[in-house]
Amino acid sequence: MTSIKLNRNWRGLSSLFGGETFTYVVKRLLQALLTLFLASALCFAIIELAPGNYLDTLSQNPKISPETLKQLEQQFGLDKPAIVQYWLWLQQIVTRGNFGTSFVYQRSVASLLWERVPATLLMAIASMFVTWAIAIPLGIVAAVNQNRTVDRVLQVVSYTGQGFPSFITALLLLFFAQNTSPLFPVGGMTSIDHADLPWWGQILDYCWHLILPTVALSVTGFAGLQRLMRGQLLDVLRQDYIRTARAKGLPDDRVIYIHALRNAVNPLITLLGFEFASLLSGAFIAEFFFNWPGLGKLTLEAVNNQDLYLVMASLMMGATMLIVGNLLADLLLKAVDPRIKLEDLK
Repeated sequence: MTSIKLNRNWRGLSSLFGGETFTYVVKRLLQALLTLFLASALCFAIIELAPGNYLDTLSQNPKISPETLKQLEQQFGLDKPAIVQYWLWLQQIVTRGNFGTSFVYQRSVASLLWERVPATLLMAIASMFVTWAIAIPLGIVAAVNQNRTVDRVLQVVSYTGQGFPSFITALLLLFFAQNTSPLFPVGGMTSIDHADLPWWGQILDYCWHLILPTVALSVTGFAGLQRLMRGQLLDVLRQDYIRTARAKGLPDDRVIYIHALRNAVNPLITLLGFEFASLLSGAFIAEFFFNWPGLGKLTLEAVNNQDLYLVMASLMMGATMLIVGNLLADLLLKAVDPRIKLEDLK
């Protein structure tokens, strides 16, 4: 009996590991390693081409002696050629999982990233959820009511949203928060008494502080996604098979939400990976204006301070988010439309 169960489990594992999805994921992960290697080499070269380094700023301080600067240069490995610096940095990542030490914080770069990544992911996921939850239904409403009052109003809203850069939206939200204070907090991720709150109170406190940064990050994406949803659904509704379905007497709700929407949403899913990665760049603005302790703010400070290894690790994190986002988008596209073959996706 036990051997039969083991054989069944082995066949299940074999089908999983031999399936199309598993093969595709392994192939994409191997490609991702090469992509990350090339991206890291390019980023390191660009950083090295920039004038000066972290020690140039310290050298302007008269309290720091030349001997101390020389010691720091040797400690950080800045006395070696650029290609050697890159090789040593890459070697310690592969062998020890160590991304180096931050010049400014004098701490492991990995520990700094792990402190900030959850805050950025929380804001990014919240922004994506809000964007899709609002834009998709409104895009459907606009398409179904083409050229009517509702459609024209939603087009004005989408054009207005796309015309507002993220920093303008953030400034307007700060002005709004100032005039409605203390309705919305604008600083940090938690309140002063956060530690004294019960667990459900702490969750509500996070959500309370998350409102304005999420709105600032969602406005532009919501406007573009709504217009794209409207255009894709209108194209599908003009197809012959939709006319045939309506001619057979199928209800409009069934035609729109079952037959048309499934095909119209595919191009939007392919954009999911790029949108996930672009939220990192958008997070720079939202985190700066709302003092959100995330990865974008940390990266901006690292660039200003020429903190080499922290900048490199942050850029690699952005590239990883792009790769993971695209992979998740492909798998989700396959789940939504089983007719699609993963091997045909590029």
